Amino acid sequence: MNRRNRLFLSIGIPLLLLVIVGALYLHQQQTANSAGKGATPAPSCKGQLTTVKFALDWTPNTNHTGIYVAQEKGWYAAQCLNVQILPYSANVSADTMVSSGQAFAGISSTESIVADAAVNQPVVSIAAIIQHNTSALVTLASSGLNSPRDLDGKIYGGFGAPYESAVVGAIIRQAGGKGVFKNVTLNIDTMQALETKQIDFAWVFEGWEVIQAERAGFKLNVFPITAFGIPDYYTPTIITSPREIKEHPDLLRRFMIATAQGYEYARTHAHEAAQLLIKGAGANNFPDQGLVFASQDFLSAHYADPGRKWGLQDAAAWQGYPGFMLRNRAILNANNQPVTSMDFNALYTNQFLA
Repeated sequence: MNRRNRLFLSIGIPLLLLVIVGALYLHQQQTANSAGKGATPAPSCKGQLTTVKFALDWTPNTNHTGIYVAQEKGWYAAQCLNVQILPYSANVSADTMVSSGQAFAGISSTESIVADAAVNQPVVSIAAIIQHNTSALVTLASSGLNSPRDLDGKIYGGFGAPYESAVVGAIIRQAGGKGVFKNVTLNIDTMQALETKQIDFAWVFEGWEVIQAERAGFKLNVFPITAFGIPDYYTPTIITSPREIKEHPDLLRRFMIATAQGYEYARTHAHEAAQLLIKGAGANNFPDQGLVFASQDFLSAHYADPGRKWGLQDAAAWQGYPGFMLRNRAILNANNQPVTSMDFNALYTNQFLA
């Protein structure tokens, strides 16, 4: 071998290896970036799908977007899961379906989880869908009810939960009122009840009903509940039962891997996520599809704080608001007696979040 060939091999072979390694690295980075941007990963399930039932807490809306995204993207199937999304029922709550074993998991709220524990039908929160509370009391701007203190003696349109009167009363007192009002359970749309003056005020989500009112052309006074003495808390949350945690931890882990993918995608792809929600839940569920896109724009920024993974729950939130509810005698046991103590740490876990 002459000197020129030896020189070529000594330089060319290492250079060729560098080119190959670099190309493989770039390909790997492009694949990772494309997954991070929401590309559907190649299915990893090699066996049969396990069917699990998931119970909604209300008709499909942007609180549920990550669930529908994960289903439409095939991410549940990639975890060997066939997730059946059960429609909302006015007769049986998601909490009841989960605690009784009719559903593997579902959607609930901090208030309901605490109330469930009080009557010995426990469920456990396994992820916070929204990182901070986005609910508020609202009145019509034309009503002259410009502060919660003005709500004494007025008609509140609620959803029939036993804790509502105590919490709403505490908000009114915090604002300087007496906390005395009439509580009626609504059987029509909240905004319709307000607009037709069947009620004077309601407790709603800013990311849905407030936007709905704006799109309908009438103005609201909005009183965020955390601005009036209510500790910040998670609502809604994803729940399961203690029995499922004990018997099927692997199923829960796989379910939450795909669910987290769905919500992380929705955080950065609001428009596309809203499209997948409409497709998955059915366009007939959304007479105003513009509301879905506007709501998703709002909620995508609220699913998690910047730099924080979706779903994580902190002890402070599970001590503050539940403690507030117990101090205000908002939670009753099976004998309709106020509950004064509870193990709040048993109400939630982060163990199924990757």
